[in-house]
Amino acid sequence: MTQLSPRVRIGYALGGITSGTYGTVPGLILIPFLTDHLGVAASLAGLIVFAPKAWDFLLNPIAGRVSDRSRHPRDRRRPFVIRAGALLAVVFVVIFIGPTEPPLLAGLWVLLISLVCASAYAFFQVPFLSMAAEITDDYTERTRLTTWRVAVFSLAILVSGAAAPMIVEAGDGIVGYRIMAVVMAVLILCGAVGLWLGTRGVELTRDEEAGGRLVEQLGVVLRDRDARRLVAAFVLQAVAIGMVLSGVVYVARHVVEDPSVATLAFVCFVGPAVLFAPLWSRLGVRLGKKRGFAVATAIMSLGLLGLVATRAGDIAVLYAAAAVVGVGYAGAQIFPLAMLPDVAAEDARRSGVNRIGMISGLWSGFELLGLALGPALLGLLLSLGGYVEGVGRAAAQSESAQWAIVIGVSVVPALLCLASLLPLSGYRLDAQLRERVAQQR
Repeated sequence: MTQLSPRVRIGYALGGITSGTYGTVPGLILIPFLTDHLGVAASLAGLIVFAPKAWDFLLNPIAGRVSDRSRHPRDRRRPFVIRAGALLAVVFVVIFIGPTEPPLLAGLWVLLISLVCASAYAFFQVPFLSMAAEITDDYTERTRLTTWRVAVFSLAILVSGAAAPMIVEAGDGIVGYRIMAVVMAVLILCGAVGLWLGTRGVELTRDEEAGGRLVEQLGVVLRDRDARRLVAAFVLQAVAIGMVLSGVVYVARHVVEDPSVATLAFVCFVGPAVLFAPLWSRLGVRLGKKRGFAVATAIMSLGLLGLVATRAGDIAVLYAAAAVVGVGYAGAQIFPLAMLPDVAAEDARRSGVNRIGMISGLWSGFELLGLALGPALLGLLLSLGGYVEGVGRAAAQSESAQWAIVIGVSVVPALLCLASLLPLSGYRLDAQLRERVAQQR
């Protein structure tokens, strides 16, 4: 078994600064930048923001396959994370220094550069995820490694999510966006450099070579029962989280009627991921990753159902429920991300073929798809509830629309999380690995 030093654990976790920053800021910043400063129509702006996610869904498995075939036997993934991370930092700034008129040209610039950003991110994120399956073969160590990563990732979301809008507001129009882009690029680069330096000299525990054609290998992975069930559970929860994150602003604006509440609710949601990550790690050692995942899912579902009470306009209830959701969310991130390298490494051990990157790419692609489907599902619920769009300011909403908002951030996401327990119940690898560890002691 391969246990890692604190330096390596922290170094690996620093990659979460890059993924947390890039994964958060475009969603907060790009649509207002397009509509309010470049004059791009809202419908087109939505498509521009969605396109990179759709592109990454297709590209991520390919990025994983490319990194699987790396010719760097001692550092299979590290060259990818530093090169792609540096490129991502530079190109992110380029998004905001293009033409500002006419709107069509400005929007086309943002779209094309965003696609380049998404491509660079794919070649960072997928090798980053894959490293957890190759730098240790210890079942428990992978949970520790992921715990550090989730804590740093959550902290990066808090910092970047709060700082980016503040910098934009403090600036003068386009200049504010450009200053923000430079600051966020520094964070992105720091995460990539920290990951690269922190994992330097780590011996790989897997030496299988990649083989076969991409489509053929994808078919093999998708036929793996444990891989399918784990991905299905995680994607259902990604859809749920996508609904909640996109719906908090609607709750603040139209249900409790205080837009500033959205920021504090976000902090209540993400903050516990930093505070409770070590506790989830200890629980995982006692119960195992599968049971820990199930417990975290149950707590998150309970918190989501508690959000129904916000219909009464009680802000304190909103904060409390968001905090409970955040506690569960911490575990619901740690355990599946610790189970992913188990699946990838076990596949390599059984088959003798390195598909670790491709499996990580599939995982990342489906996660992005789930997060993109969440807002779409929420939009459908709002439409069914009779939500009225506003022009220039928020329109008053009917009681049915307010209930649609509340249900869209509480009941439906809770049901999706509970539904994820069905595929998770059929996941068998965790019990097999725990039994194998027990026999080796």
